[in-house]
Amino acid sequence: MPDCSPTEQLAQIVIRGVAAGKVVEIDGLGIFYPDAARGFRFEPSGLPQVFIAYVREDLKAVDRLLEALGTAGFSPWTDVRKLVPGQNWPRAIESAIETSDFFVACFSENSVNKAGGFQAEVRYALDCARRVPLDEIFVVPLRLDGCRVPRSIQREFQYVDLFPDWAKGIRRLVAMLRREVARRGAVLTTTIG
Repeated sequence: MPDCSPTEQLAQIVIRGVAAGKVVEIDGLGIFYPDAARGFRFEPSGLPQVFIAYVREDLKAVDRLLEALGTAGFSPWTDVRKLVPGQNWPRAIESAIETSDFFVACFSENSVNKAGGFQAEVRYALDCARRVPLDEIFVVPLRLDGCRVPRSIQREFQYVDLFPDWAKGIRRLVAMLRREVARRGAVLTTTIG
């Protein structure tokens, strides 16, 4: 494979995986399924991708959030579910933020004062948000508990509370995401058609 282009290498990896009976998912592209009649079946990724930024201490709540978003028709992205061994994780995370439709930052007593990856991801998403049209929603702050959201976020973004009523907060988040996806589709249809 050293003489192959990166595209040919990727195609060979997909072919080998599907031939071995495995499902092969390529983030942002879709999923290849083994198919006895045709060799494989491809389902393009059509679900809006939601990058979830969080700290490990909040993983239990984040798992609930992932389940709720998946059930609602979104494709949530987290490091523990998408990164593979040996992958350049800082670059993969930046790429996932850049290609996501939304960035949800899970603020909590655990995350607001903890230095590290969460803070870096939020800063990177804020940089990415500067390239998004002003009336488009990209960064969505979410509070998991009664923490104080940083002033820089409070000044620019309305946040969603998932407490004390988790179900109400999820309904509000999902409704907003769906409205924004529909609005973007309407804007795209208007500008193209």
